[in-house]
Amino acid sequence: MAIPYGRQYIDDNDIEAVVSTLKADFLTQGPKVKEFEEKFAAYVGAKYAVAVNNATSGLHLSVLALGLQEGDRVITTPITFAASANCVRFEKGEVWFADIDPDTYLLSLESVEKLIKSKPKGFFKGIIPVDFAGLPVDLEKFRSLADKHNLWIIEDACHAPGGYFIDSNHTKQRCGNGNYADIGVFSFHPVKHIACGEGGMVTTNSEELYKKLSLFRTHGITKEAMQENHGGWFYEMQELGYNYRLTDIQSALGITQLNKNDQGVIQRNEIAKKYKEAFKGIVKFQSLPENAYNAHHLFVIEVTKRKELYDFLRENKIFAQIHYIPVHTLPYYKQIGYDNANLIHAENYYSKCISLPMYPSLKNEEQEFVIKKVLEFING
Repeated sequence: MAIPYGRQYIDDNDIEAVVSTLKADFLTQGPKVKEFEEKFAAYVGAKYAVAVNNATSGLHLSVLALGLQEGDRVITTPITFAASANCVRFEKGEVWFADIDPDTYLLSLESVEKLIKSKPKGFFKGIIPVDFAGLPVDLEKFRSLADKHNLWIIEDACHAPGGYFIDSNHTKQRCGNGNYADIGVFSFHPVKHIACGEGGMVTTNSEELYKKLSLFRTHGITKEAMQENHGGWFYEMQELGYNYRLTDIQSALGITQLNKNDQGVIQRNEIAKKYKEAFKGIVKFQSLPENAYNAHHLFVIEVTKRKELYDFLRENKIFAQIHYIPVHTLPYYKQIGYDNANLIHAENYYSKCISLPMYPSLKNEEQEFVIKKVLEFING
């Protein structure tokens, strides 16, 4: 049996929803997109949601809507997929990496604050924290820091639909709800919680940002607030936008996938609990703050002989993965001046991290086999 690190789960309801849309009048730019947006916004607790063709596009739209200009500086984590940083580079901004917390693997608030204070006032424009592996960033604390320095926040919540943290008022703050971040971004890649093949969602509580996101998503073209109107066919291109739209086919699938997400997150946490019980005191894994609920896109452990374990598991048809190569060590970023970044915790984490299989349809016997093989390797 082959056990991947992640896998989509498609059932008859998903298939029926897609087939029904294929038989309907619209394959794209139809009612299913709006329905998906409204249901997703309600799910995370945000006022607005904008569906996009993938999360990278969503991140790009986010920095556009927030007015990022050439040379503007933005802070993010090095332990993430490259898109979290690339979206800044798309608009010729500068990416500055702060270190991670060695226990949660999240962007370190202390590291960010130290970086901000080391530069003149107004040096930075924004922060892009990542809910890595499904663990929510404490955005209340980041918001407090951001407000002191007039910074915006984009929450990269691609790993975390269904995750949340409890704020100082004892209120549950769901990932992407927009109460502390200006914008949230989600991914619907097949290995994520909600699988649309490809796709993403951008959430916000700002009507102004929502209108900008919607405009930039569709070439900058609109029929609203036009300077002229020559008839029913008329439209205006008011900004230089992009074709970042999601189809009705994908939206139909997203709606049925969304309906299953809460149960899926419960199953992911049951799998995580079993891993933790098996590995407690033997290997290090991501810590869980008391005020947080991890949506568990990933379950990461740290081992000294990571490459050897990776190869051993693959020999046994367990296709573990590494998340992630620190962004500042990738050739592109090294070439533009990041080769000497002093990010000790991120680099130490990368030298040991390996993601074990984590998805709701992972069978008990499959998980037991994974645990058996990991312990077999460690006990050598």
